[in-house]
Amino acid sequence: IKKVSIGKKYVSASLAETLASHLETTVEKPLHEALSNREFEVMCMIASGKTVKEIAEDLSLSVKTISTYRTRILGKMNMKNNSQITHYTIQSRLVD
Repeated sequence: IKKVSIGKKYVSASLAETLASHLETTVEKPLHEALSNREFEVMCMIASGKTVKEIAEDLSLSVKTISTYRTRILGKMNMKNNSQITHYTIQSRLVD
């Protein structure tokens, strides 16, 4: 009450908490942060120009598994093709 009476602003603890939680939810995280470590690894390999078969061989996984990772990456990042993945990773400086 003293602060308000001398012209200063007062924010209750509950309002401050509400404002802080709103700030957390409105800050957009980079799309790639939604990926698992393996999905991120596969995404970078796709962006570097490797085929699904090459990635499968490098990671000792099946082509089907890598295709599944690719599908998840595209879905989580709301993308449609490898070109978009490559563009994103270059723009975000995730690959050279």
